[in-house]
Formats: sequence, C-alpha cells, structure tokens
Amino acid sequence: MNKAIVLFAHGSRDPLWHKPMEAVATQIAAQAPGTPVACAYLELSTPDLPTVVDQLVSSGVTAISIVPMFLGVGRHAREDLPLIVSELRTKFPHLVLTLMPAVGENAKLVQLLADIALEGL
Repeated sequence: MNKAIVLFAHGSRDPLWHKPMEAVATQIAAQAPGTPVACAYLELSTPDLPTVVDQLVSSGVTAISIVPMFLGVGRHAREDLPLIVSELRTKFPHLVLTLMPAVGENAKLVQLLADIALEGL
C-alpha cells in the first residue's frame, strides 16, 4: 500500500502563517523520505484537501492519513473536516482515508507544550 500524510490546517492569507505547517512537513519528509507528505487548508489558502487528495491519488497513493493540525477541536475539526472526508470517500471508494484526531488531543503534544511553557520559569 502506497501511503501518504496530509497535514490539514485552517489556512491564512498571511504567508508567514504557513511556515510552521511547512516545517512539520519538512521534518516528516526527513524522517520518512519515502512517504509523500503534503499540506492542505480549509480556507484562505491553497491547496485545499480535495485538490491534494486528487494529486496524491493520481501519483499512485492508495492510503492517506489526514492529520488535523488544530490545537482545539472546534467546528472545523468536528463538522467541516469530517464532511470533506466523507465526500472524498465517496469520490475515491478504493482509497483508504484515515482521519487522525486533532494534534491538540494528543497527550504527547500537550506535554510538549507544557514543557515549552515551563522553560520560561
């Protein structure tokens, strides 16, 4: 199975806003050089998730893990993203799409953020 990772974020018109997402994608590419990784955005930025999935499927990817890069689980993570993923599953029934929990729900990230905050003491 040819697997890929998509980092999914809200998006912003400010090009500097994208730098942390791109840095994560670069780190993933360095750690797993054979794994395609891409960033996709809900709004205000391109590419959007359907465009990225189309490109990955066209390149032969058969499984995609979507990682919501949200600290909090608001309406976008709870409602908008699952709807988009559902539409993609209908369009690509052969594709294995895994929607991961938002990164803010991961205990490792919560601990890392606490560690970073404590560095200021």
